[in-house]
Amino acid sequence: MFKFLALLKFRNEYLFYFGMLCLLSAVLILMISKFFYVQINGVNAWYKPIKFALSMGIFSLTMGWYTGYLTSYKYINMYNWCLIVFLGFEVFYVALQASRGQLSHYNLSSALYTSLTVAMAIAAIAATLYTGYIGILFFTESFAELPDYYLWAIRLGIILFVIFALEGAVIGANGSPRVGNGASDGEIIPFLNWSLKYGDLRIAHFVGMHALQILPLLAFYIFKDVRLVILIGLMYGLLALFCLVLSLNGRSFGTLS
Repeated sequence: MFKFLALLKFRNEYLFYFGMLCLLSAVLILMISKFFYVQINGVNAWYKPIKFALSMGIFSLTMGWYTGYLTSYKYINMYNWCLIVFLGFEVFYVALQASRGQLSHYNLSSALYTSLTVAMAIAAIAATLYTGYIGILFFTESFAELPDYYLWAIRLGIILFVIFALEGAVIGANGSPRVGNGASDGEIIPFLNWSLKYGDLRIAHFVGMHALQILPLLAFYIFKDVRLVILIGLMYGLLALFCLVLSLNGRSFGTLS
């Protein structure tokens, strides 16, 4: 484990430290939640910043690993700071609002909160589009040392990540991650807070974005063939799309049985 962490730090020191800081923040917020209980809409307010910190940490460490394969160092440094500033702002603001028992997303209660909600959207879009540019570099640069199946898994993982990260715009336009009459009620998955009764757009968001980690891991350790990796990538994309269509129709996996 320590050798892996040392290698990860060597590949992209900036994203390594930022990613580890996010993971440490998740642990710290979890500890705080045990002493200061705050609720928003009947849900533990600390769950959201914990999820955000974990997500940003995993994403940053993943991209730190992938950017270690690239040679366009000028663009990588700019990308590093883009993630640190934009994603750092998101984690900080979500945690701050949780501590105050107030919404971070969908908070239009004042001009200030509306502006900060828009700022979070802009930050997320900017980080996503820049990640898309990094994905383009994996098509244009030469990677003689990488197996083709692994390289294609990285490419497909980034493509699906970008598509389903931008799906966040659908969630924003809906004004809520849930779809359906009475969507604020019903059974939920603990901690994740996903609805088991109504459509929940966060499921497709989560599934699609984590192609970034899942596809390369499957390719590197199991499906060591380009055609298989592309097929698995297409099937994975269809799964994420199915989750999106299901949610848009106000349905959840809990309603399929």
